[in-house]
Amino acid sequence: MQNAFLVLAVFMLVLTLLVKPVGLYMAPICKGSAPILFKSFDKKLMRLLGLENCSQTWSEYAGSLVCFNILGLIVLYLMQRFQAYLPLNPEGLGAVDSYTAFNTAISFVTNTNWQSYGGESTMGYFVQMAGLALQNFLSAATGIAVAFVLMRSLVAKQQVLLGNFFSDVVRISLYILLPLAFAYAIFLVSQGCIQNFSSYIDASTLSGVQQTIPMGPVASQEAIKMLGTNGGGFFNANSAHPFENPTDLSNFSQCLAIFVISAALCYTFGVIVNDSRQGWTIYIAMAIIFVTCASLMIVFESAQSPYLLDAGAAPDFYNTEGKEARFPLGQSALFSTVTTSASCGAVNNMHDSLNPLSGMLTMLLMQIGEVVFGGVGSGFYGIFIFIFLAVFISSLMIGRTPEYLGKKLTPAQMKLIAIAVLCTPFLVLAATAIACLFDFNLDSLNNTAAHGFSEYLYAFSSAANNNGSAFAGLNANTPFFNIATGLCMFFGRFIVIICILGCAGAIAKQKIIPSSSGTLPTFGLFFSFLIAGTVILIGALTFLPALALGPVVEHIEVFFN
Repeated sequence: MQNAFLVLAVFMLVLTLLVKPVGLYMAPICKGSAPILFKSFDKKLMRLLGLENCSQTWSEYAGSLVCFNILGLIVLYLMQRFQAYLPLNPEGLGAVDSYTAFNTAISFVTNTNWQSYGGESTMGYFVQMAGLALQNFLSAATGIAVAFVLMRSLVAKQQVLLGNFFSDVVRISLYILLPLAFAYAIFLVSQGCIQNFSSYIDASTLSGVQQTIPMGPVASQEAIKMLGTNGGGFFNANSAHPFENPTDLSNFSQCLAIFVISAALCYTFGVIVNDSRQGWTIYIAMAIIFVTCASLMIVFESAQSPYLLDAGAAPDFYNTEGKEARFPLGQSALFSTVTTSASCGAVNNMHDSLNPLSGMLTMLLMQIGEVVFGGVGSGFYGIFIFIFLAVFISSLMIGRTPEYLGKKLTPAQMKLIAIAVLCTPFLVLAATAIACLFDFNLDSLNNTAAHGFSEYLYAFSSAANNNGSAFAGLNANTPFFNIATGLCMFFGRFIVIICILGCAGAIAKQKIIPSSSGTLPTFGLFFSFLIAGTVILIGALTFLPALALGPVVEHIEVFFN
């Protein structure tokens, strides 16, 4: 267990060292420009695309965003349905069925990457690259673009124009995601991650059994899968597969890749508002929750199941069922905490096999909105929902008009915040309740009783919060789950985005009010704890009853029965 905490400490040290340089690099793009290296190219490109001086209001920005993503959804759906006629399909894989194609199209467009299918047995190389990997870039760019709009609104002085969605997506894709993904893909190849267009290989195992070994352009998709907090695996085993995640170093780097852009956006924010303390305050709030949950994950996962002890296991033996044997406790616990803190469904072990309270932590991290660094962009604008709530509640308690960075939080804005904070819990709890009503859904469960309920709850927590990971015991490739999780993914993504953009539009129109002696300080360790407390309190109040029916009951049954 000591080594596990050491891995966590090294991880946080390296992540913190990366925050400032990456955050500084992204700042010019947030301001509507390009890094110095690309300035000349960017000017010509924007002129060529007709995006020069084409700023939009918040409603125009939201309209462009939704229409662009719906178009991507339709194209990806059609690519799957007509896969048999597309090139780069050496295995001759046929059309994806309509329900799975519907679910997958929504999944990748919303940055969820929930997969109810086996990647290597369902998708050809062309669909993997031109369909799924492309949406990995575009969905990640969409989330970052919304975060940039929110940052701009907080420094805008009575403006109605907040930038252009298309120019933001182009710049984010070209100057942030593409260079990082290219460099990271090369690193993954150096670690043993495969990248080819070969046909699948038939080989004989040591026992003489014939086995088909899938091939494919894995490293390129793996890189943007992690950096864009997408999580969709080329292989069904995801990052537990040695072709996706070959070494301890690749495993550690994948955890870093999931967090690096989201964490750096905190520093970018500090640059934009010209006060780095504001950015570090948000970073510390996220880090407090993450380190606490990662530490608890290590403790919960190291707990010895009475069933193992009864079977004569060694005293220091912990539950390894469903865990990749190449990775020790620290690596698997870190990965599970990172991927559910972020909007990334990548896994290097099966969460269905976690101890009950460990599984509860992964669910709770998703249910609080994945704001602990979170998805690229979505984690940043998600944490601001709780920042605005913290400021609103605290200011009213001391008799002050709620304001943040000189911008008042009006009743209209707080209504949008309330919709955003209630949207995903409603989707999660309502969908879970509906799933429990129908007996035919029982066939999808690998377990019954408390753990079976956890499989339902985890699935919809993952879908509505755009995570994409799953309790592997649930067969979600049925018409009901494909439609239900698809709708949760769609509305969980775009309702929150529209609320944030509407709030940003209202904030941008305001003038900046100078701070006074009565202004609530929004920087420093106290405010970091205030943010963290608000996140945990709202998450606990919303989901504790449901969690009590699933993982808490299961923990009592396993350890105290």
